[in-house]
Amino acid sequence: MRAFVFPGQGSQKVGMGVELAAASPAAREVFQEVDDALGQKLFQIMAEGPDDALTLTENAQPAIMAHSIAVLRVLEKEGGISLADKADFVAGHSLGEYSALCAAGAFSLADTARLLKLRGQAMQAAVPVGIGAMCALLGADLAKAQALADAAAEGEVCTVANDNDPGQVVLSGHKAAIERAVAMVKDFEIKRGVILPVSAPFHCPLMQPAADAMADALAKTPPGPLTVPLYANVTAALASDPAEIERLLVEQVTGRVRWRESVIALQAAGVEQFVELGGKVLGPMIGRCVSDVAVSSVVTMADLEAIAKDI
Repeated sequence: MRAFVFPGQGSQKVGMGVELAAASPAAREVFQEVDDALGQKLFQIMAEGPDDALTLTENAQPAIMAHSIAVLRVLEKEGGISLADKADFVAGHSLGEYSALCAAGAFSLADTARLLKLRGQAMQAAVPVGIGAMCALLGADLAKAQALADAAAEGEVCTVANDNDPGQVVLSGHKAAIERAVAMVKDFEIKRGVILPVSAPFHCPLMQPAADAMADALAKTPPGPLTVPLYANVTAALASDPAEIERLLVEQVTGRVRWRESVIALQAAGVEQFVELGGKVLGPMIGRCVSDVAVSSVVTMADLEAIAKDI
């Protein structure tokens, strides 16, 4: 059994998609359709930068999705691989959940791009710059990270945002609370705490205004039926009902990304091969969460040719 998985924020880099676009009309069509949907030259930012423009949440989110879907379309149109035939499940990390839903046919490419542009803008607008922060805890499991977050909060928001793998957990909340958490890591036998270069505190209660904005947007552009079921971030469980998925996408804005648990659940459901489309971020995390699975990360044309022979 096989799961196709889609990366989230942090997997963007200037030059992404350039080789694909040069080699494949299918990729060029994806990038053009996203540009048209957004009314901006997003692919130019992806290809040429500058880096600070690509890193802006409202650009990074649709860019990462466009890159993942471009990889998928090349695989489908030129590799003769159908997602519906070859994938038993899909999953995505944070914004990657939208890429997964687009891949599974729940949203059109244009609607996915517009939803992610809005999601990025709403997340950025939810908390004034300088009020929130996030940090990665290295060498921390969920229990240690939760204990540290509780101790550092001191009446402010400090919560687990991403449970990525057994040795990497991300906290999100008020800047002062996150700084306290980083200063206290040794007290909780955590190897290191690193403040992340992000513009807003994602996946915590401070994002409620963004969740409200996404509830409105998704009510107007609801997901449709899926060709392949999804393992959802906030439940780490199977979801295929469009109404449930709409609710989970709203909850995901303020809720924890339960990636480690999702990977374990996917393996328990019988998945033996994970294929990451459009990044090389999730593969290493998956390898730290479970053993005895095959993991492939597909970014380049060479990666595409190799995976087309392997699935």
